[in-house]
Amino acid sequence: MTAAVVVVGGINQDVTVRVDARPAPGETVVGSGPVVSAGGKGANMAVATARAGATVAICGAVGDDAAGREQVDQLVAGGVAVDRVAVRTDVATGTALIVVTPDGENAIVVGAGANATLTDDEVAAACADAAVVLAQTEIGAAPVDAAARAVAATGGRLVLSPAPVVRLADETLALADPLVVNESEARDLLGGADASDLASAVRTRTGARSVVVTLGADGLRVADAAGGRHLPSPKVEVVDTTGAGDVLAGTLAAALAIGNALDDALASAIAAAAESVGYAGARAAQL
Repeated sequence: MTAAVVVVGGINQDVTVRVDARPAPGETVVGSGPVVSAGGKGANMAVATARAGATVAICGAVGDDAAGREQVDQLVAGGVAVDRVAVRTDVATGTALIVVTPDGENAIVVGAGANATLTDDEVAAACADAAVVLAQTEIGAAPVDAAARAVAATGGRLVLSPAPVVRLADETLALADPLVVNESEARDLLGGADASDLASAVRTRTGARSVVVTLGADGLRVADAAGGRHLPSPKVEVVDTTGAGDVLAGTLAAALAIGNALDDALASAIAAAAESVGYAGARAAQL
């Protein structure tokens, strides 16, 4: 099928434990759970994109195991095309271990599994018909660079979410429109430096066409050729912030794919992300 948006990113099984406080080094903390659910930043973004009304496919990889089959079924239920998902017989489906504290904040460790096996050729073929490619780095740098090369060749638009921050080609960063990061990731891209306007500083450092720095409850900063500016977020009760950034990125990609201007697309994305933190889990509000 033809997809307006192709998401290149991770597909995981999430295992979540709720604790009173995250463990210190060497400490064992007992919490409630575990709760096993569908996840992966790429998969979460793809479901958010579908929920926002775009035709979307995901390019990723899962293991030939029960977890992989469950993730694919959940993607289909979320309205995402899975014909570009590779199934590997020699490696397990990726798994994310998530710890959530009472304030809704989370800490996440990911075992990449099949996510680390995508090839450049698989990515190039998957991105060939996309108006917007939304790429994220849970799968490593090489597939994201391959996605950027495909976008450059076809004249599409690259929305880039470097979470976690990895070493990407300069050409990939320069093509991003926008590059979407949180405050911590922005500082990583700046080599640990801070700035009064992180979005403008990251745009200067990376050469990206536009940059969005998410600020949690404070909304976000955006910088492009028109300058830097702040877009606020509505005030909501926070239950769990897991996946909020993925909801923002997916909704943003969908809005851009239908032709919305960047600020209008970001307004829709902020509203969707704010709604998502009122629910437990990365995708509970979407399925």
